[in-house]
Amino acid sequence: MINLMYVVLMAMLALNVSSDVLEGFSLVDEGLNRTKATSITQNAALYKELDEAMKRNPEKTRPWHARAQKVRAMSDSLYNLAENLKWEIVREADGDDADLNNIEGRDNLEAATHVMLASAGGKGSQLKLAIEAYRNGITAMINDENQKNIIKKNLSTDVPKKAKQQGKNWQEYMFENTPVAAAVTLLTKLQTDVRHAEGEMLHQLVANIDVKDVRVNQINAYVIPNAQTVVRGGKFSAQIIMAAVDTTQRPEIYVGNTLLKSENGRYETICGSTGDFTLKGYMVMRNGNGETIRREFSQPYTVVEPSATVSATMMNMLYAGYQNPISVSVPGVPTNKISLSMTNGNLTHKDGGNYVAVPSKVGEDVTFTVSAQNEGRQQEMGKFTFHVRKLPDPTGYLQYTDAKGNSTRFKGGRISKQAIVAAGGIGAAIDDGLLDISFRVLGFETLFVDNMGNVVPEVSNSASFTANQLNRIRSLTRGKLFNISRIRVVGPDGIERTLTSPVEVIIN
Repeated sequence: MINLMYVVLMAMLALNVSSDVLEGFSLVDEGLNRTKATSITQNAALYKELDEAMKRNPEKTRPWHARAQKVRAMSDSLYNLAENLKWEIVREADGDDADLNNIEGRDNLEAATHVMLASAGGKGSQLKLAIEAYRNGITAMINDENQKNIIKKNLSTDVPKKAKQQGKNWQEYMFENTPVAAAVTLLTKLQTDVRHAEGEMLHQLVANIDVKDVRVNQINAYVIPNAQTVVRGGKFSAQIIMAAVDTTQRPEIYVGNTLLKSENGRYETICGSTGDFTLKGYMVMRNGNGETIRREFSQPYTVVEPSATVSATMMNMLYAGYQNPISVSVPGVPTNKISLSMTNGNLTHKDGGNYVAVPSKVGEDVTFTVSAQNEGRQQEMGKFTFHVRKLPDPTGYLQYTDAKGNSTRFKGGRISKQAIVAAGGIGAAIDDGLLDISFRVLGFETLFVDNMGNVVPEVSNSASFTANQLNRIRSLTRGKLFNISRIRVVGPDGIERTLTSPVEVIIN
């Protein structure tokens, strides 16, 4: 709200420097000072919390405490520069007896210009460089992108397009012919932004060292396994921790009644037989009062025989010469550690557990072998056999656009002559809702019945209607029919075939 008032007052200032406008700047400055005081108080509390954490656990806190001192020095440097400039501007306007809290020459347009822009000793460029150095230093340490963008915007030294066109730099845009009241308010806003940025950085540092971990009211033991299901011959691995664990104070871990000799709490055992098992034990550590805390833990896990699954994505049967999508998975094993091979064909890996299998011969089964990387060695997980058959015959069709603009496949029945002519020829595909496999048409025959009842064949040696065929189609009247038959096609398997089912066409 205060920033909005500041923007409004700056706009009013461009129109008229009245006593009411100057009084408005004083009100904004007072509000900014209150906000600044609140930030200073909050930051002081965070510094105190960091100091106390340093006393409790210097090993853990030292790097974050040192960074906090760097932030304090950077912030104080820019804050104090802004404070000194405020006093210089006010003294330039009111003399040596000037009072920052009671400015007499609030409407003085020369004081800020002289202090900040004087050809010899002007402080504007110094302030600009200091702001940019502080902004870059602070944002480099902030992790939150939204907060980083807010700080960049608050501490921006960009010059508006209009001011650039007038040839003004940042300091001229901000302080040239600026009343003392406005200049002081601007510098107070800068101080407020500095304390805000400082506070955001301190909150992040406090979160990094977790200085509040001594205040937890519940401590529990946890077992975090890599997997609860393990393949026979594999290794069961689990991380055993206590909630709110401190890396500078490790608990003692007992599996059964045996002390686990592991610096990071990792437990591992080779699984030699299948079945259900339970990892049990307890953890012991001392709290801040020197009292011993003991927590039990229990984690079930299952050891299974090696297994895998291979499935045809679209069908249970594989087709020779066709790119059959295949997926493979092994329970508990990531796809990047699984490999697949096949007989009677070629196999291509696409991504993850997805493959494309192209069987070579019809009638000869395909066998897939699944292997997985298990504890640094390759282990066979299973073999799977699929039958191979020839692709079924496709269906001939006319491709045209209906009245609603939808692309439609006509496979027989009534249709207009215009749609037939627009189709231009014949297509063929397996289109049964499961497969959609296109075939290339090599030629076809049309059968017309003339006025004498004679059947007149017309042959095309391509997928397109010949000129004679189109002429005969155009001559047909409503209700007349003709057949498209002996459609010769070749599919993705390279096999040429002649379709036995004709396409019967009735002129609509």
